[in-house]
Amino acid sequence: MEKCIVKKALNNNVLIAEHELYNEVVLIGKGIGFNRKAGDLLEPSLVEKMFILKDKREQEQYKQLLPQMDEAIFDTIVEAFEIIQKRTQSMLNEHIHVSLTDHLLFSVHRFMKGMSIKNPFLMETKTLYPMEFEVAQEVVDIVNQSLHINLPIDEVGFITLHIHSALTDKELSEVNRHSKLVSELIDIIEQELHLQIDKESIDYMRLIRHLRFAIERVKRGEMLGENPKIALLLQMEYPICYNLSWKLIKIMQNTLKRPVDNAEAVYLTMHLQRIQNKG
Repeated sequence: MEKCIVKKALNNNVLIAEHELYNEVVLIGKGIGFNRKAGDLLEPSLVEKMFILKDKREQEQYKQLLPQMDEAIFDTIVEAFEIIQKRTQSMLNEHIHVSLTDHLLFSVHRFMKGMSIKNPFLMETKTLYPMEFEVAQEVVDIVNQSLHINLPIDEVGFITLHIHSALTDKELSEVNRHSKLVSELIDIIEQELHLQIDKESIDYMRLIRHLRFAIERVKRGEMLGENPKIALLLQMEYPICYNLSWKLIKIMQNTLKRPVDNAEAVYLTMHLQRIQNKG
């Protein structure tokens, strides 16, 4: 391992160091911070894990979070990151070290106080990001087992968004907005078609995934290519679903502040017709 010089010990097991390749890094290891002073040269064998936090603001946020954690919580959160990295086989965006640490710390403290937050987008999140949801479930299981608590399933949904944000290098706020938009569109579909969609059905999964990819196409400015004959046929055959598809498109345009390709109405109408037939 390259040379590291101690800048500041944050506790017995964590310190900030100057790394010859990565500049400032967070180093973790049993007893690594004990009796360390600024300027000490660090023995590489003591380092178990290293986080690179290039953003100065995030470095400061992480330093502020550490004193709020006892050793059990800290070890559990480090284990959670190991699981995410191992299961996704990806180099995680550095933001997740701050944002997910903060979220898990807050969730554990909230649970201890008997408070819970419902996740209104849970089913949509599970369907939108199935791989990330599976990993998040494992993270919650580890936290619950290690700390002898019982975080609810709602937390799996919140953690899923953190993982997806890190894997796609998207801001968490953007991932949240897209998840909220999909949930809002589903609510409108149920209201307009006067039905309750079966959230376990294949048609629901297809609709959710179509909405997700439609949002991504809009963000990228991609066009599907319009077929006026099919559009006219659907408008005549399925006027309720066709008109509803345009209502959804208008909401997408207003929320994303981007134009939506007219061809999206064709595909949405077909998805809506399937849902209506099963309703």
